[in-house]
Amino acid sequence: MDIHETFNDLRYHHEDEVVEFKKAENNFDFDDLGKYFSALSNEANLRDKAFAWIVFGVHDKSREVLGTSFKNNMKSLQKLKQDLSQHTTDNNTFREIHELKIDGKRVLMFQIPAAPRGIPMAWKGHFYGRRGESLVALDMSKYEEIRRQVTDVDWSKQIVEGATIDDLDEEAIAEARKGFKEHYPKLKKEVDGWSDEVFLNKAKLTIGGKITRTAILLLGKPESVHYLDHIGEIVWRLAGKDNVGQVFSIPFLLTTTEVMHKIRNYPFKIFPNESFLPGEGMKYDTETILEALHNCIAHQDYTQNARIIVIERENELEFSNSGRFFEGTYEDYITGERIPKHYRNPFLAQAMANIKMIDTEGFGIHKMFVSQKDRYLPMPDYDKSDNENVVLTLPGNVIDENYSLLLLEHTDIDLTTAVLLDRVQKRKPLNGNAIKMLRKEGLIEGRKPHLYVSKRIAKATNLEVEYTLKKGFDDAECQQWIIKALKDHTELSRKQINELLWSKLPIDFSDEQKITKIGNLLTKMRKQDLIRTDKDRLWHLSEI
Repeated sequence: MDIHETFNDLRYHHEDEVVEFKKAENNFDFDDLGKYFSALSNEANLRDKAFAWIVFGVHDKSREVLGTSFKNNMKSLQKLKQDLSQHTTDNNTFREIHELKIDGKRVLMFQIPAAPRGIPMAWKGHFYGRRGESLVALDMSKYEEIRRQVTDVDWSKQIVEGATIDDLDEEAIAEARKGFKEHYPKLKKEVDGWSDEVFLNKAKLTIGGKITRTAILLLGKPESVHYLDHIGEIVWRLAGKDNVGQVFSIPFLLTTTEVMHKIRNYPFKIFPNESFLPGEGMKYDTETILEALHNCIAHQDYTQNARIIVIERENELEFSNSGRFFEGTYEDYITGERIPKHYRNPFLAQAMANIKMIDTEGFGIHKMFVSQKDRYLPMPDYDKSDNENVVLTLPGNVIDENYSLLLLEHTDIDLTTAVLLDRVQKRKPLNGNAIKMLRKEGLIEGRKPHLYVSKRIAKATNLEVEYTLKKGFDDAECQQWIIKALKDHTELSRKQINELLWSKLPIDFSDEQKITKIGNLLTKMRKQDLIRTDKDRLWHLSEI
């Protein structure tokens, strides 16, 4: 592990449930440190992270390195590890306490191991967690989720007493056969000779001829939903003043297609002002809609007895299912390189893969991102602030034409780069390594957090005006404006100079940043003996 590289990644990452920054310039309360240890250890477990981190000597908002004198020798730090272990579950403590110099200042990085599977981490007999950036008591749902990791019973595999094949929908069984043959093309002829009972066993929808919750959920008649001890519904709602909506019940194999057809998916011009570009495309990719719906079904926490919710807004779709990501985070699956080791509903997931509703290789999220990239549209978003549900937003319109035109004109851009550029257009933070890479490729300019598309790309896409507004005029140009104005008017107040330059500074700058920028510019010009102030604090040219 390169601890300096790890620090840079953490420093420019949003503070979330597994990272905590503290100024701790001189001291930090021991009991609070123990509570954070418990909270971050539990959250790391829930997010399938090996470690969580507390970083001392860094401002939690600005990420400015302040330095810390906390436990200012290695002997004290080792004693801290020992003292902490006296009050935690199974005497756990920091894996390592890394001491490093950043910008000549001392920084401490406390490496916290994730809570063991099935065992929540306690501090002095109490369990802690995070809610956003807040330290809170570990809520019962998180506590139970960790406890179930060792003793989990697969909800989807349970036999439904009293249910028979007559409780399954014939059309749904036929559709399942079709999907099975597509998934296993070598078995096409053989499948046609199987009875429904044999097919359902082979597809792992039933067990020894007995009906499972998975079979009812995917293939059951609507009137069979009572067997599930679950609401078994998908709700589609069209957001707007009338809030039109509809509730869909089982069999989910069929009703997901019905939900998809409710969505207003029409052709639209992707770039209406550029005649040389493709004229029309579809607002949403139908395969992506189904992928999102099927992922909701496969990964739903059915013990919560909650509906799957689809909200259609003017330019986006939102899909929501109960239960956070079961293994890792969505970012882990964007490139398609990670294969999940565990599923919340393994029996259901395998059955859905067998009838070609999902794959079990972790490619579902990857395919959705690729689809958006290939259609020059913004990437999907997952709401990381919702700790109880997985909430996916699928954009159906262009946010920044520059981003979309870039994908169109530079088809060799890889998916990782496209995802990073998507974060730029959405004004989301990037870590230092990502910014460095994009700068090296000449794709972005500006200072963090005011990043924007580079001039080279702007010229290629005829967006020079937008580029200039985002970048603003440079110092030399602003100086010339001040000099010209003083030649015309002899003297100017600071307020008048502010008004002169205000519209010429980057549009992403806040008012405070603009005032600071102008003040620095005036100081620079005064030191260069270009301008001076009089007793009334009015500015003049030095030679006058």
